[in-house]
Amino acid sequence: MNPLACRHCGSPLRRPFLDLGSAPPANAYLSASALHAPQTWYPLRLLVCENCWLVQTQDQAARETLFTGDYAYFSAFSSTWRAHAKASVHALHQRLGLHAGSRVVEIACNDGCLLQYVQAAGIPCYGVEPTASTAAAARARGIEVVERFFGLALAQELAAAGRQADLVIANNVLAHVPDINDFVAGAARLLKPHGVASFEFPQLLRMVQGCQFDTAYHEHYSYLSLTAVQRIFAACGLALHDVQELPTHGGSLRVLAARADVADHPQASAQGAARVARQLSAERQAGLCAPGFYGALQAQALRIKNDLLGFLLHCRAQGISVGAYGAAAKGNTLLNFAGVRPDLLPYVADRNPAKQGKFLPGSHIPVVDEEYLRTQRPQRVLILPWNLREELTRQLGCVRAWGGRFVLAVPRLEVL
Repeated sequence: MNPLACRHCGSPLRRPFLDLGSAPPANAYLSASALHAPQTWYPLRLLVCENCWLVQTQDQAARETLFTGDYAYFSAFSSTWRAHAKASVHALHQRLGLHAGSRVVEIACNDGCLLQYVQAAGIPCYGVEPTASTAAAARARGIEVVERFFGLALAQELAAAGRQADLVIANNVLAHVPDINDFVAGAARLLKPHGVASFEFPQLLRMVQGCQFDTAYHEHYSYLSLTAVQRIFAACGLALHDVQELPTHGGSLRVLAARADVADHPQASAQGAARVARQLSAERQAGLCAPGFYGALQAQALRIKNDLLGFLLHCRAQGISVGAYGAAAKGNTLLNFAGVRPDLLPYVADRNPAKQGKFLPGSHIPVVDEEYLRTQRPQRVLILPWNLREELTRQLGCVRAWGGRFVLAVPRLEVL
């Protein structure tokens, strides 16, 4: 059998990184009627390219299968994410000197959570978003949305129509595209000559160091280091000018890039180049450019799985009631890998109405509203989106008021 090829450089993929068996798409929430129909499960295995060090899914599900018209993730439901979006817009506004004559384009604008702050600053903008559900929510905020998947062909259409950008924002989407070369080339084409592209993405180094195996799901085609991103950008017409570490999603990078065909770009600086060099050096020192780095996460995933199952079985044996909060994609990865079903975890509460009344993919655990959680008053509440730990423990202060305790499974089992 011929080995699979790297989606960036085409080299054979032979080195395994993570094997989570199989799972349905992590955001494919089910209606009650759909529980009686078959659900498609795909292998969930990750490999690493030993040429460019891009980590990627072995078996792809088509993007149209994952990013459907009823896509259920809406970023504005998180106060943490709203605050981050607002701060990001302010920082980029100040750094780039954006004004009423500028244009900002956000690729994968979701429900307009970020662009609402661009619009409030008086800067012309529009979004690109393929999912009808979130695009409709963005339009309800008064934001123009091009409802299509993004790539080089669409960028060429937009550029030909005079819709190039002074700032292209692509937050938490670079990992979500099956053809990463086409996507990055499209971002380069959409920029004006002195424009800037800002990308944010969870960083592979923190994924491994933080045992964040549950961030692996089919929507994430790639798992990114600056080492791999710099190479991809260079091959697709973007020059990397700066990098910043962020706390979002368990540890992310924000990179600023510009067209590589423009000399003396205003964002090119010695300080930015030094930050890029330091981040690349940190990745090398951590071993990211050597095969040994990629062998540890599998054992950590198995430890977390077994610890969670042991905890839930203990609670059932002792008559301790358990509920969960946050019907997040990472939670679905964890629950399906561990084989958790409603007998051990009877419900997951969530604030998002698009998920309430539905069932988690694979596990078939029902999604309920916050009021149901308050009515049931469970003794333990498992927080599935661990990256929102601080936000959710504040939001759910009622749990401690009735004597309940919060539980985290990642990176280690912890009863708060």
